[in-house]
Amino acid sequence: MKNALVLQSDFGISDGAVSAMHGVANSVDHELKIFDLTHDIPPYDIWDASYRLWQTVTYWTKGTVFVSVVDPGVGSTRRSVAVETGSGQYVITPDNGSLTHISRTEGIVAVREIDESVNRLPKSGESYTFHGRDIYAYTGARLASGVISFEGVGPELPISSIVQLPVKEAIAEENKVEGIIDILDIRFGNLWTNISRGLFKTLAIPYGGTIEVEIKHDGRSIYKNMMTFGRSFADTHKGEPLVYINSLDNMAVAINQGSFAKAYGIRTGSNWVVIFRKIEE
Repeated sequence: MKNALVLQSDFGISDGAVSAMHGVANSVDHELKIFDLTHDIPPYDIWDASYRLWQTVTYWTKGTVFVSVVDPGVGSTRRSVAVETGSGQYVITPDNGSLTHISRTEGIVAVREIDESVNRLPKSGESYTFHGRDIYAYTGARLASGVISFEGVGPELPISSIVQLPVKEAIAEENKVEGIIDILDIRFGNLWTNISRGLFKTLAIPYGGTIEVEIKHDGRSIYKNMMTFGRSFADTHKGEPLVYINSLDNMAVAINQGSFAKAYGIRTGSNWVVIFRKIEE
């Protein structure tokens, strides 16, 4: 049985890199269905790659193979791995932290290191700078098309050995919840947090209610203001900020028809903290 192959990278589409990956996969099996998750990950941004995988993986059927190539350590001693997720998909990627979000949410049930003596594009010579084409796309296509089994990827590794990026878990305290800015809704500049709807609801803020929002970077306050908690952008006027529940059932911060991230220079990661405070009347 053939499974879908889904590609992600920070390569962009202004040159032939992504097309080369498609070509390698197609050469393995002309009938293989190949899709793109995104190739607009910011260059070298492993955190972003990790999040985009988690954002997407569970919407694909069991057996789907993802290839994620954001690889600032290409040619170094970092490992190339394939993992089976708790929801039954496979991810092929450098072992550099790009599995962090999936590991925390879906779980990883098995890990194998890619045996490059077998799973490497024939006649790829001694190039060590395009593993996305020569190793990851090639191995991913072989796995998705059934040329190799998961066991055929290479030797098994301990799950605990997978590299993890530092993550600050969302917490609830008296009259406040605190988390991090996990990712940006890139096109619109909204801030997506790791604070779940359920955790936020412990504050008992009704729709249309007001809440204080503070954003800190490395402990320094960057932004602090009162906002409306709304169901959608229609609950505020153009140019006004709001708090809402995003499509992943987590809390988000936005400016109606504006870019919050651009307006205040906000980025993502464990050192970008967001705090929602209930104001006592």
